[in-house]
Amino acid sequence: MERGNSCLPVYRIVYALFLFNALLPAKSGFSQEMMDLIRIKKHLQSRRVSSYDRSGDNHDNIQQIKPGEKRTLFQVTGAGIIDHIWVTMGPEPGVLSRNDVILRMYWDGNDYPSVESPIGPFFGQGWNESYLFTSAPLAATPANGMGLVSYFAMPFSKGARIEIENQADKTINTFYFYIDYIKMKKLPAHAGRFHAWYNRQLMTSADSVENEHWMFGPNRPNKTGAGNYIIADIKGRGHFAGVNYYVQSPTPYWYGEGDDMLFIDNDTLPAMNGTGTEDYFNTSWGAPQKPYATPYFGYARVNEDMGFLGRTHIYRFNIADPVYFNKALKFTIEHGSNNVLTLDLASVAYWYQDKAMRVPAIPGAAARRPMPLIGPVDIQRWRNEWRKNKGNDPGLWGDEH
Repeated sequence: MERGNSCLPVYRIVYALFLFNALLPAKSGFSQEMMDLIRIKKHLQSRRVSSYDRSGDNHDNIQQIKPGEKRTLFQVTGAGIIDHIWVTMGPEPGVLSRNDVILRMYWDGNDYPSVESPIGPFFGQGWNESYLFTSAPLAATPANGMGLVSYFAMPFSKGARIEIENQADKTINTFYFYIDYIKMKKLPAHAGRFHAWYNRQLMTSADSVENEHWMFGPNRPNKTGAGNYIIADIKGRGHFAGVNYYVQSPTPYWYGEGDDMLFIDNDTLPAMNGTGTEDYFNTSWGAPQKPYATPYFGYARVNEDMGFLGRTHIYRFNIADPVYFNKALKFTIEHGSNNVLTLDLASVAYWYQDKAMRVPAIPGAAARRPMPLIGPVDIQRWRNEWRKNKGNDPGLWGDEH
């Protein structure tokens, strides 16, 4: 009896550890990270480049980045892996558009960026808004989404440079940042290079009628992805790691019947064909009416008022399930089934390649500007025009055809 009692604490610890591991998914990144902490690694040194006050005072930011000005945040030589970035800036988004502060990253001495995106959408803040966003690799933190965080691993073997460019018409008064990295003599074998690319396009209906759910007759099939929105168009070898997807709809009708279509290694038909927008993002039967977050997928911002009218930020990170390609990947998605809806779409795609490649040019400032929000006044105007077309009968309700 005494022997049994003396062993109980050990049994409890072992059982607790067993339960802890058993409750985690088999591919859990968290589980792997916790296990990785026990390994003592040789020949590594942690380093940081930040905006701290070199004088020892407390003015720990860079200041007065004027319109049109670029600033280099990070420039190092040799090999390493960036493993953490945190930034915040002022003034607030209502004054200074996060859509117009451009983030670029250059690897291995290249004079072209492998990352180019407005800083807001890169970190999960769409439409120059500010809101909380939680995921494993990226986050926008309190207060009100103003802290922008990345845990994506970003390797380089021959140096790295990160810059911002102020394309807004306002001065960036203050910009705070940490960029933490692991300094090493040589990268691990087969270390890829991190890439990210922003796109935004006003997608219009392929026909004169927005014929979702066959409301106005049969639709034309879309087997080839012609007219789809492009999330990524990549040449070379690597794997796709995820997307922040920003949908703005001018109607309350469901926007999510559009299928994801992934063309791998120059296939003419999709190698991976989805069944609907919400299905790719791991939800079902529409979209949630409240924000929803998991480490790898979720809805960070939803419209809670009128159906699916307005702005929705959806994300999915293919960390446990990367999409592999050897020659090329073209990731597209329909805007409504068979591209029948007019939608304002934007995205930031994230991926790794075996070498640092140039990403396509991103849309200019005017092309990045989101469409105005549609509200109750606009809907009342539509109703007034509909009533006119129906003869202005005082008894009109709204469901008359």
